[in-house]
Amino acid sequence: MTTHGFHRLHPGPLAEGLDAALAELAERDAVARLWARDHTLWSDDPTEVADRLGWLEVADEVLAEGDRLDAVLAGALADGFTHVVVMGMGGSSLFPEVLARTFGAVDGALELVVLDSTDPAAVGRVAAHVPAEQTLFVASSKSGGTIETRSHLEFFWDHVGRPEHFAVITDPGSELGALARERGFREVFENRSDIGGRYSALSYFGLVPAALAGARWRDLAGAAGAASASLRDHDPAVNAGLRLGALLAAGVRAGRDKVTILLDPRIETFGLWLEQLLAESTGKQGTGVVPVVGEPLGPADVYGTDRLFVAIGDVEHPVGLEVLADEGHPVAELAFADLADLGAQALVWEVATALCGALLGINPFDQPNVAEAKEATNAVLADGAGPVATPSLEEVLAQVRPGDYVAVMAYVDPEGPEAAELAERRLELRDELKVATTFGIGPRFLHSTGQLHKGGPPSGVFIQVVGDDPTDAAIPGRPFTFSELKHAQADGDLATLARHGLRATRTDRAALARHQGDA
Repeated sequence: MTTHGFHRLHPGPLAEGLDAALAELAERDAVARLWARDHTLWSDDPTEVADRLGWLEVADEVLAEGDRLDAVLAGALADGFTHVVVMGMGGSSLFPEVLARTFGAVDGALELVVLDSTDPAAVGRVAAHVPAEQTLFVASSKSGGTIETRSHLEFFWDHVGRPEHFAVITDPGSELGALARERGFREVFENRSDIGGRYSALSYFGLVPAALAGARWRDLAGAAGAASASLRDHDPAVNAGLRLGALLAAGVRAGRDKVTILLDPRIETFGLWLEQLLAESTGKQGTGVVPVVGEPLGPADVYGTDRLFVAIGDVEHPVGLEVLADEGHPVAELAFADLADLGAQALVWEVATALCGALLGINPFDQPNVAEAKEATNAVLADGAGPVATPSLEEVLAQVRPGDYVAVMAYVDPEGPEAAELAERRLELRDELKVATTFGIGPRFLHSTGQLHKGGPPSGVFIQVVGDDPTDAAIPGRPFTFSELKHAQADGDLATLARHGLRATRTDRAALARHQGDA
């Protein structure tokens, strides 16, 4: 058994569907066509497919650049740096966030802090935590124009203003790269351009922060490289990505699209990255995998027939996965040994997601509704928020039906007390309504599950909570503040959900608490 393969699989009611999905992938020669970068596996149109498959072998390429990555860390340490702040959104921030939480502070490296919030309290907290004179600020954006990342960059440039304290990770030819060269930044890392953000964990976007934080980046890349041989195999008993992709698609086809991911405590934040990968890749054209992360196991009677459980590593479960399997739920357990196995897991899930997309008949590399949300934010910033009529919290929750999921969307400081409280409320909703629940921090989730919310199955019920901002922070060069940007993103998101005819409301945590006190 490999350290990234299946430990146990109880497909239960998905057994026939899994066999059918595997047979379809074999008939389509899907594994060979994936590695040959054959865009017709997903679409006759090569747009946003043919130029999105560079992730298949990028880990080995970054390993070949190892001396440069090691030299950047050595140079930063020699110049007295102690911290690195990665400013990014979605694919540019989620894997670095996993690394920061998983590996923690490492002797002989920089303390990694990730900033992917426009909440002014979050921005202020990062500014207060890191010593400006000893911090390297890394703006990370594929396009180079992401509004949150550019706002963060200008905020810290205004505070520090010394080019040796700044670096960027971006695609060739981006305006962010041009700006970095114009200002004389310390480093400009240009990623290969044929990798979408959510598939970029093993590229510069994930491995440069890993190197700076001392997070065993060579081992992470090496584990992915070692796994790639099995992921090219046509035998699902060998190829964990093939088997997992077929299982995910079989679940969607059978109505078990709520993939509940249970994680080894050592890698509990890996769910943040998996959430984006699955939701943004598959949530479109009215279908998709609904990833459920951070939802601890409850008694078997809170789960409907729409669940598939996937555990990675040594999962703490008071109920027991065997009990869920005995109750007729499909359960898969993936092996996990060493922290460096995160590199192998990343590649396994990327392969699985790509093959799942082929089975669902969608393009797993585009994100049409993410742009829609960005345009809605820009419209609010330009013209102000128009009235968005929403039903009450009670009216929305009364519409919840079996097979739905409830998404709590919190525009608050991710490290503040509101976030922790709302995460608890989410679990209470699960137990009360007996449906799957998700919890997203805004605007982070707009670059992650936001695509699924608008483009995926219309089974979501959305509860938006926007925190008050007792303090604010200006964004240099912009006619709006961080608080105004956050509220515009919330307004634009709510308006977009309403435009799609989805069940959504805005409330506050006090009203949510009152509801659950009455439930």
